[in-house]
Amino acid sequence: MKLNKEQDAALCEEIRAFLVENLSHTGGHLASNLGIVETTLAIHKVFDTRVDRLVFDVGHQSYVHKLLTGRMDGFAGLRTYGGMSGFPKPSESDQDAFIAGHASNAVSVALGMARARTLQKQTYNVIALLGDGALTGGLAYEGLNNAGASREPLIVILNDNGMSITPNVGAISRYLGQMRLKPRYFELKLRYRRLMAKLPGGQKIYAFTHKLKAWLRRRILGKTIFEQMGFTYLGPVEGHDTERIAELLRASAALQEPVLLHLITQKGRGFAPAEKTPQDFHGVGRFDPASGRPVGQNKNTFSGAFGAELTRLAHSDERLCAITAAMRCGTGLDGFARAFPRRFFDVGIAEGHAVCMAAGLAKQGMLPVVAIYSTFLQRSFDMLLHDVAILNLHVVFAVDRAGLVGADGETHHGMFDVGYLREVPGMQIFCPANLAELRRMLDIALYDCKGPVAVRYPTGGEGQYQQCHTSTLIEPGEDCTLVTYGTLYNEALRARELCAEAGVSPELLKLASLTPPDFDAVEASVRRTGRLVVAEEVSDHGCIADELFAALEARGVQARCCKKNLGGGFVTHGARGELLAACGLDGQALFETVMEETAREE
Repeated sequence: MKLNKEQDAALCEEIRAFLVENLSHTGGHLASNLGIVETTLAIHKVFDTRVDRLVFDVGHQSYVHKLLTGRMDGFAGLRTYGGMSGFPKPSESDQDAFIAGHASNAVSVALGMARARTLQKQTYNVIALLGDGALTGGLAYEGLNNAGASREPLIVILNDNGMSITPNVGAISRYLGQMRLKPRYFELKLRYRRLMAKLPGGQKIYAFTHKLKAWLRRRILGKTIFEQMGFTYLGPVEGHDTERIAELLRASAALQEPVLLHLITQKGRGFAPAEKTPQDFHGVGRFDPASGRPVGQNKNTFSGAFGAELTRLAHSDERLCAITAAMRCGTGLDGFARAFPRRFFDVGIAEGHAVCMAAGLAKQGMLPVVAIYSTFLQRSFDMLLHDVAILNLHVVFAVDRAGLVGADGETHHGMFDVGYLREVPGMQIFCPANLAELRRMLDIALYDCKGPVAVRYPTGGEGQYQQCHTSTLIEPGEDCTLVTYGTLYNEALRARELCAEAGVSPELLKLASLTPPDFDAVEASVRRTGRLVVAEEVSDHGCIADELFAALEARGVQARCCKKNLGGGFVTHGARGELLAACGLDGQALFETVMEETAREE
């Protein structure tokens, strides 16, 4: 890509205007992409991503890359069913080297690619582009430690904007903050290097002074953490100067060794509302591009209800603590953090650490509540087993974004937690169907239970079902038993209404708890109806239906059984309603399933 400095600047301005305008209609990850424009352009000026491998960490900062690789038309359908993904996706483009929905894995993946290149005697470049938020996750350091020692040619670009979604936390964030104070020093080094390159014998003079300076700096100040891991460290550098970044990338590639390029960027750059409050524009719905104000968003959410209830309870219980992993606002804990700052802990993108720390708190008599998205809690499975369950510690897990999350797709759907949480000995699982049940079940989890407890709930708000029941609820019927749980109950209610119009009367059961499910209620119903349909917004692997079917068989109950769930693979991105329909789980599809089952001959 051959553009001069003025053309670079004009293109960056056009990209930012395009992103703001398009995402105001579709929603998506805005602030992170506004901050990475010049860096992404520089990467594409130096490297050919059809051959060179660019690995993102995390992938929500890939929109500019998608634009520069010929996918502008795809933005009209960004994150919609059948449309372009909001994350890198190799099946979408051969210029997307790897999928990237979770954080802190880019260096590990990139090192694997670099080693494959060397073993296969090939010559392409490998670049890992990670946000500084990724450095709050331990996997990033495992990768850096091994990559530096490997001596494999590899470039790590650290996009340092001081934030993940909200401002970064912890010692590493403070360390990077101190390094951000030194960009003028690095600029002076670059000017000196250019000057020496123009003078006779300048290269030798520069090499000598560089080695002398580096020796003195190491003697007096010591190495950076990245140098200690084996990287050649370049930076920190202004991250909104395409020409400068491209120059450094060429130099990094020429070194043929592990290099870390530290860039200082501004999240939300070029869009005043996002510059002012970048955390509000990390993941956005539809908004007014002139003012930045959201358009038509539901304020009554499960996350908000959880945060408000936990804050209310914490006023009368000093044992209550809240823990999250870089998702303070997303999990509804911003109010708790303001009210009880000493009892609120944001550990960064470090879910395993969050669960371990909660175990320590519980062991010493505190009452920790760990609020993590379902898809991210997967990374804590060993800690759930080893650090919480063995000692049967009373830790409450607020499992946010359970079920289909919609536009973020495969990497973010909370479709596996029912399966893996049920594998944890002693774990109790509650599934509220509305906000009132969430509040009540959170109270039960905290004060009526012992050992580990999970309360799982979806993104967004509630549907038509408003009653509060924390035991199995039965809507009487005689032709078929329809069992479900959580907010999928709303779809089951719609199916029942359609069945009634067609002259069929299914008996509807809602499971409030999954450990164990209410076998007695299911058995009693199935003995009357002779048919069972179990609908679940989870993966087929580890679903409740199989356990119910086995229990009925063990109890000698003869019945025609059918299960409907999200299947055994992954589910693409799109609006939740569209995905439910595609998976056969919306009201219309469940109605059709019940009608088919009741029409079958015995």
